[in-house]
Amino acid sequence: MRIAKLVSASGVSAASVKWYVSEGLLPAGERTGYNQTEYTEDHLTRLHLIRSLIEVGGLSVAAAKDVLTAADDPGHPFGNTLGIAQASLPWQASPPSEESVQQVTDIARERGWSVSPGNPGVAAAAAVLDRYRALGREDLAATLPGYARAVEVVAEADLDCVTKNLDAGPVTAAQTVVVGTVLGDALLAGLRRMAQESESVSRFGPTPGSPS
Repeated sequence: MRIAKLVSASGVSAASVKWYVSEGLLPAGERTGYNQTEYTEDHLTRLHLIRSLIEVGGLSVAAAKDVLTAADDPGHPFGNTLGIAQASLPWQASPPSEESVQQVTDIARERGWSVSPGNPGVAAAAAVLDRYRALGREDLAATLPGYARAVEVVAEADLDCVTKNLDAGPVTAAQTVVVGTVLGDALLAGLRRMAQESESVSRFGPTPGSPS
């Protein structure tokens, strides 16, 4: 397909397509003549992936390039690909307190998790506990064990999906890790809000606009 059709099908501007190519996120099309380039369905699929990582996942272009490079490399260690995907997720936080880091690592140990000290989730979770304490909400910090139990189910679902894609080859499996990790956070947030409404209706009764 020509670039005009690629732009129409993907919703990405021609300037962005060329920029993604120059930045190494998107393979170049095939030159078929003077000022003419042909693109394939693979380019369209790749553009949808790039848009998902940047627009839904909130990744920077540089972070998106890192995770795509790892996912594209069949020789890249699987665990490293997961680590790169996790580290790419945006979050704003000051360095967490030692107290909160210890609380998070204690929960992980109690649950029998194998978590490296450098896992970005440790600092991210500990920073949230610091915010709870700053608000004087130790009751919110006390929800940590319940959340830990819940995310074990989520992690199992994540890795079940990866396992099912292993037969498709290392690149597909790695892409599943990247997409599942980055977009899974957004999916989980959406489903959580739906479940909160349902649980609220169950406990307190319907409110205007909620299911009866």
